[in-house]
Amino acid sequence: MDLLAMISLAFGAAWASGINLYATVAVLGLLNVFGFVALPQSLEVISDPLVLGVAVVMYIVEFVADKIPGVDSVWDSIHTFIRVPAGALLAAGTIADVSEPYQIAAVLLGGGAVALGSHATKSGSRALINTSPEPVSNWVASFAEDILVVIGITLAALKPTLFLILFGILCLFAVWILPKIWRGLSAVFGRISGFRKRKGEQVVSLSAKGFDLARPGDC
Repeated sequence: MDLLAMISLAFGAAWASGINLYATVAVLGLLNVFGFVALPQSLEVISDPLVLGVAVVMYIVEFVADKIPGVDSVWDSIHTFIRVPAGALLAAGTIADVSEPYQIAAVLLGGGAVALGSHATKSGSRALINTSPEPVSNWVASFAEDILVVIGITLAALKPTLFLILFGILCLFAVWILPKIWRGLSAVFGRISGFRKRKGEQVVSLSAKGFDLARPGDC
């Protein structure tokens, strides 16, 4: 595997892991099993039937959980501590045959930047989408993410040059969209906090007028 292919696979694995780790492992493992790509020796373990089986089962679980508004955000929160380290390990594994400084750089870039960035974009946008009462937008976003991961990791393995070009565009998009997601979530939480504050002030006001809200039957 040449340097360009290793860089593409490192970035691709880290980026895709930040969105859907189990789909990433399953796709890479299957590509290796069927001979479409020769993974580095350090990553050949993901082609093991046991690892592949667990990855597929967990992907099915995530596929269902990710389609349920609210549940998807809880799932994303839990997987903050799984996707990012796993993305860093996959990135490091792709360049295990080169010198140690490059491996450390892959961990820092793969886990600290790429996997964390894609995970933050995915989880933040889904949390914002969940503020809408209808479930359709959540389903559309979830299916789009599934398709994006499968296509993205396949391109990273088979078409490194094309993937790196598209990856650069995705990075620019993330830089543009993340502040907007943050401002949107801050506005939502601000409205929730303001609503609770107003409710509390109403309770205090009514209590001050002699109404016992805890025992409405005594009025």
